[in-house]
Amino acid sequence: MKSRLLLFLSALLLSCNTDYTPKPKALIKLDFPKKEYEKIEINCPFDFEFPVYSQLKNKNNDCLIDIVFPNQNGVLYLSYFALENNLDEHAKQSQKLAYKHNVIADAITEQFYVNDSLKVYGVLYDYDGVSATAIQFYLTDSVNHFFRGALYFNTEINDSILPINNFLKYDIKHLIETFHWKDK
Repeated sequence: MKSRLLLFLSALLLSCNTDYTPKPKALIKLDFPKKEYEKIEINCPFDFEFPVYSQLKNKNNDCLIDIVFPNQNGVLYLSYFALENNLDEHAKQSQKLAYKHNVIADAITEQFYVNDSLKVYGVLYDYDGVSATAIQFYLTDSVNHFFRGALYFNTEINDSILPINNFLKYDIKHLIETFHWKDK
C-alpha cells in the first residue's frame, strides 16, 4: 500500500511543470452582414425598411410583427394601435415599459424624433449597461396611429454582446428614419 502511495506521489511531483505560458484574453470575433434593407410588404397603415438579414414574422392581422435576427439572437417586437383619443395613455404606457428597466440599466437616454413632412413623431429609449432590452421606441402621428418597438436578445445581456447590440441599434434607427404612414 505504501509503495502505491509513494509511486502516486512521485508521479504527481514529476508531472508538474514549472514552465507556464499565460494565455492572452480572447475576444469574440463577429462577422456582421452588409447593411442592406428592403421595404416592408404588409397590410398595415405604415411602411418602413428592415434589414434583409432579418426575418419578418407577421403574428396576426392586427399589425403585430416580430423582426427576428437569427444570427444575432435577437427579436424586435413591433406593435401598432389605432388611436381613439388615447395618445397620452399609449405614450405613458410606453414610457412606463421603457423605464421598467431603469433599475438594471446604467442609464437610459431619450432621443426625440420629429419629421413634420411625414407626420412622424416619437421617442427612442437607448439603454447603457446590462438590461433585458437594448432599445425601445414609439412613433405616432399624434392623431390616428401609434407604433411601438422593443429589441430583446434571447440570451443574458453582458458586455460580450455589446457589438451586436450596437449593430442592431443602427438598424432600428434606420427603421425609424424610413418610417412613414400610408396615405388613406
